[in-house]
Amino acid sequence: MIDVHCHLEQKDYNKDREHVIEQCAKELKAMISSCAHLLTRKDYELGLEMHQKYRDFVFLSMGVHPIYIKKATPEKIDRAVTLVESYKEDIVAIGEVGLDYYWVKDSGLRIKQQDLFKRFIGLAKKLELPLVIHCRDAIEDTLNILEENAAGIKVMMHLYSYRKHLQRLLDNGYSISIGPSISTSKDLKKIARDMPLDRIMLETDSPWFGFGKRNTPLAIRQVAEEIAKIKRCGFEEIWKAAGANAVKFFNLPLQI
Repeated sequence: MIDVHCHLEQKDYNKDREHVIEQCAKELKAMISSCAHLLTRKDYELGLEMHQKYRDFVFLSMGVHPIYIKKATPEKIDRAVTLVESYKEDIVAIGEVGLDYYWVKDSGLRIKQQDLFKRFIGLAKKLELPLVIHCRDAIEDTLNILEENAAGIKVMMHLYSYRKHLQRLLDNGYSISIGPSISTSKDLKKIARDMPLDRIMLETDSPWFGFGKRNTPLAIRQVAEEIAKIKRCGFEEIWKAAGANAVKFFNLPLQI
């Protein structure tokens, strides 16, 4: 099994990061850590260090999270793009990138988010890498931008939760990742029920979504168990299929 979206570079793991990774390696096949703070911090260096030490287990995506748009000067954006290009051999995706209208209310900043999003879509095309999309309260604009700019790119909607737009995702050939919120969200349960299994991957977004405590990638077992109940199939079927989907989507050098 593969956790396709976590944040092991976060300070929550500073005291026991290697222990967490080694415990996860006993049960999981791989994890993909999202380094999305390229404008504000150098934690991507920690991500690269983890990837180099656990090369066949910890993989990386890189991007700029849309909530950092206030700090996105042209110079910083150029540096972030150059940084991603310089590590293209070490990453398996561009992301997370996208739109966040929940935290960003200003219309001018939202337009800047859209421009930044398009810039990274172009980078994904150039580097021939898939996209990991962050979308919060911005599904229409997110899909419009993807449909207009991302033809031919593999797209995974991270923590997807918009049931009314599910058919549009299917028509575009996009995939989704489902996280721990499936245990409490009725809409997400319906999305998991209706989404074809070959378009589903699993994530934890850890260290978040621990429901009062620090989360780790091991929590994807509970996500898989919940999906198995919803789809009325065996746990092993979900476990293996989601892992195989991740290997194919991210072109990972693994066998499931």
